[in-house]
Amino acid sequence: MGIKSLLPGSLGFGTAPLGNMFRSIPDEEAAATVEAAWDQGIRYFDTAPFYGAGLSELRLGEVLADRPRDEYVLSTKVGRVILDELEDPADRDLGEKGGLFEHGRANKMVDLYTADATLRSIEDSLKRLKTDRLDIVWVHDVAQDFHGDDWLAVYETARTGAFRVLQNLRDEGVIKAWGLGVNRVEPIELTLDLDEPKPDAFLLAGRYTLLDHNRSLQRLLPAATEQNIDMVVGGPYSSGILAGGQHFEYQKAPADIIAKVERIKALAAGHGVSIKAAALQFALAHPATAAVVPGATRPSRIAEDIAALKENVPAAFWTALRDEQLIAADAPTPTA
Repeated sequence: MGIKSLLPGSLGFGTAPLGNMFRSIPDEEAAATVEAAWDQGIRYFDTAPFYGAGLSELRLGEVLADRPRDEYVLSTKVGRVILDELEDPADRDLGEKGGLFEHGRANKMVDLYTADATLRSIEDSLKRLKTDRLDIVWVHDVAQDFHGDDWLAVYETARTGAFRVLQNLRDEGVIKAWGLGVNRVEPIELTLDLDEPKPDAFLLAGRYTLLDHNRSLQRLLPAATEQNIDMVVGGPYSSGILAGGQHFEYQKAPADIIAKVERIKALAAGHGVSIKAAALQFALAHPATAAVVPGATRPSRIAEDIAALKENVPAAFWTALRDEQLIAADAPTPTA
């Protein structure tokens, strides 16, 4: 198990913004951003039907269709089926992600984690992505933030449906790996306790960042490391607040988070460090981390992410974060 040997590098491209997350972006800008990622060497792309009701997959597929399929790694997600039926995106009940993709396509999305729905979702994604195969498939958002008090029943449907289908596809060589793609640690912890099916990795969004990592450090990551199950870190900028944006947890950032970010920024400035470098390098420092997949909707952001990974961050900066109790005392940090 594990996917580190599968991935072409530690920096991937998270394509949620290509689904018109927070704002409507022109097709040309979306395409230019994907092309910039490719031209600068990024070869791992993560997407999902949920991102703009298929819009992200469509846009990504348009650009990658002209690239050699063997030269990049592609992951998408199951758990939502996109229908031809239309609805007002602003009326969708998306839990904590409410309003996130109101500028996406108007196609109706249905939450389905059964075996049949999983196979249909994969088939639909292949068409939107204009490809003949997927490398990694994540089971998307099977957690309380979307399904409320019914989330354990939804999880059980996924366990007996999506999980088993994906494990069979992996064992048959149809896909190379599978796991969970979630914003909460609880469903991953449950899955790590299973004897079968057993994932290869998980994509954890927003739960291993400078602003939120304590819960992951307690049980999840020690268990994952012991079982050789890798983590892909999604949302390393905590919905954008760590990269100059205004959102945290998919909403406008509250005052306490803004204040904490300002404290981190002040320490970073004092040590000559960019906050993007701090965010990305922190997420990658944990031994379970296989890759980090920040999102972008402008070509210039790709260069910034690449530069942030190469930036020299002095050990004194991480010590200062610990001293100010801005990161956990036991959180791994980069070494020289």
